[in-house]
Amino acid sequence: MIRIVDLGLRPYAEILELQRRLCRERVTGLRNEDILLLVEHPPVITLGRGTKASSLPVDRAALERRGLEVFEVERGGDATLHAPGQLVGYPIFHLERHRPDLHWYLRQLEEALIRTLDGFGITAERNPGYTGVWTRGRKIASIGIHVKQWVTFHGFALNVTTALDLFDLIVPCGIHGVTMTSIAREVGPAEPLLRQARERVAHGFVAAFEREVEWSDESILAVREPEPMPER
Repeated sequence: MIRIVDLGLRPYAEILELQRRLCRERVTGLRNEDILLLVEHPPVITLGRGTKASSLPVDRAALERRGLEVFEVERGGDATLHAPGQLVGYPIFHLERHRPDLHWYLRQLEEALIRTLDGFGITAERNPGYTGVWTRGRKIASIGIHVKQWVTFHGFALNVTTALDLFDLIVPCGIHGVTMTSIAREVGPAEPLLRQARERVAHGFVAAFEREVEWSDESILAVREPEPMPER
């Protein structure tokens, strides 16, 4: 079972700390369930461990003056941009309950997104040598993960109605010359695209990870404390 929690629009820093806590709780056995957080972020740039200086052509101070926060994080990969209209997914999965294989996990995330996009009539594919999902040579979803004792966090970013001109501020995923796209650009703007994307991501995860899903509210994310030691 995968529990999906829709968090709406939240600051990146808040959700980063939430992921880290949920990961710690899963590693230490305080949690036993797989969780997929779905969220949108205000404009923010994240720099993974593989970020090159050339991937951030705009000075960080200039970015911050434009209202974009910049975070250096522990995930793999290069520079990524998040903004409203982009559906971001953070799976907190214990891979020993699936398959303890990072390459397999990355491919399954890609498969879940390919299935998601198929629901919109978008033919999506992998690009050999890169992580993420493309359609007709344009990149529509980015992936960057971190794993601690086989528990995952960070995840994927699927462009749904994202303002694509924001990607001009970085070299997305360090790929010079890449063209970014979105579901809205590929199929035309429609009011319920983000709601549909949430539903279709859920179906994509069912297909890729062969687990049922259950939508849950935020109460399941409450802090878990160790059981107190019994008094002697």
